[in-house]
Amino acid sequence: MTSRPVRPPLPPGLVAKAREYAAGRREPAEPRDAATVVLLRPGQDGPQVYLLRRQTSMAFAGGMCVFPGGGVDARDFDASVAWAGPSRDEWAQRLGADASMAGALVCAAVRETFEESGVLLAGPSPDAVVADTTGDDWEADRVALESRELSLTDFLAGRGLVLRTDLLGAWSAWTTPEFEPRRFRTWFFVAELPAGQRTRDVSSESDEVTWLTPDRALDLSDAGTIGLMPPTYLTLLDLSTHPEPRAVLDSSHDRVVEMFMPTLVDGEAPYLSTPPEYDARLAARQQA
Repeated sequence: MTSRPVRPPLPPGLVAKAREYAAGRREPAEPRDAATVVLLRPGQDGPQVYLLRRQTSMAFAGGMCVFPGGGVDARDFDASVAWAGPSRDEWAQRLGADASMAGALVCAAVRETFEESGVLLAGPSPDAVVADTTGDDWEADRVALESRELSLTDFLAGRGLVLRTDLLGAWSAWTTPEFEPRRFRTWFFVAELPAGQRTRDVSSESDEVTWLTPDRALDLSDAGTIGLMPPTYLTLLDLSTHPEPRAVLDSSHDRVVEMFMPTLVDGEAPYLSTPPEYDARLAARQQA
């Protein structure tokens, strides 16, 4: 008899929230648009990913390990931002969004990555990328971006930089379940750590950062050592099949993402639904 593939562990209290929603005691909140970036670097045992553990006091995903990211800001829609790489129309096709939203998502992805890791996907020309962002002047700009005192457009213009959208790849898209009080429509991107740049533990929303291989992060999650939300878990499961960051980026080039919203499958051992293409990989992990 074949057992049901194991699903990513559910955060505490999630089942209770879902049952309250099913019983009509919760109204669905309107999701906010967001972008997150899976930052990769080469490692001895395959690609490594950059993870931040969110402060336990955070209202959304407190204590969970996540990729850098956050909500789209109104100024991310500024079409005057210096831009290099695929056009907004091309990104719209990849992301399943209109051109204006696609541009804002790409801007949010780059901005949030810099705000939460110190890594900047931009350069002085369409074929160059900044090599070092660790100085005090860079930190002052990062803080100003994080506090919304500075827009991404003005930040790049002030330094004579262009947004290197070609350094990003589209990966997936997830909507927080309807029963969650805080909800996001989040587009997942992938990117390789640019040569010369270093991540820094700078985010005010996290209390710990680390680089891990996807398999190691999954093992720690399965053991209950770290917490991963289902989209993060499944993204790591995807990445675990790739031997190096370049292979991940190459596989992203022809992707057209489709938004997926998990629902609770209730029963003796409740779990969140997942896209069917993950069933075989989840089953294989269970049997390993």
